[in-house]
Amino acid sequence: AEQMETALQSACEQVAGLGQTLSGHVRIGSTEAFGTYFIAPVLSRFQREYPAIDFDVLPVPRFVSLSKREADLAITIERPQRGPYVCSKLCDYTLRLYGTPEYLARHPPIRGRADLAGHSFIGYVDELLFSERLRYLEDLLPASKVVLRSTSVVAQYHAALQGQSLAILPCFIAAQDPRLKPVLENEMEITRSFWMYCHEDLRKLKRVTVLWEFIRKSVLRNADLLAGKRGTMKYLP
Repeated sequence: AEQMETALQSACEQVAGLGQTLSGHVRIGSTEAFGTYFIAPVLSRFQREYPAIDFDVLPVPRFVSLSKREADLAITIERPQRGPYVCSKLCDYTLRLYGTPEYLARHPPIRGRADLAGHSFIGYVDELLFSERLRYLEDLLPASKVVLRSTSVVAQYHAALQGQSLAILPCFIAAQDPRLKPVLENEMEITRSFWMYCHEDLRKLKRVTVLWEFIRKSVLRNADLLAGKRGTMKYLP
């Protein structure tokens, strides 16, 4: 039935034509932070060129199921281990420890990792993690004092802005916000990866192919932002 549906959608695309007349609907599932702070902004530029394509964006703190048709295209932090999918590594991205200038001014100077022993942190709810790749604090500071936990990295980001604790955040969020400063920038650093995949039948649809390439090129253009080397987003012309 899914193959028949995809064949019908492909036929409709051919009848409607290509280029600027490309139309249809695409649902994108993504990690919460990347979907909110990267995918949603760049899609607004994509729609200028293809105004007849409309989107659902699902930035959620869990894995989106393509097998259950929750999305047409998914971006996640783990490569799918099985399934009839076309998958490729989208990019690496960097996370660092951040705090507000006010927080840092109220506490003793942090010159090395040992100085973090008396500080408080914001992190994930351990038993509700959807991926082991999110255990940032355990990797960097196993004995850290976590005073606020959330399943949402966006909630952690907003909590960090209140200046009561430190948080490990993606650079593509925190580096764009002058209210946050990196702590031990060259020492407290983690690298993770994003993977992009979709059902192999949907990959044949022209609107999915065009979107796939647009996201890939947008990521390449923002490699420095994702690596924490720049604090502003660059859009494709």
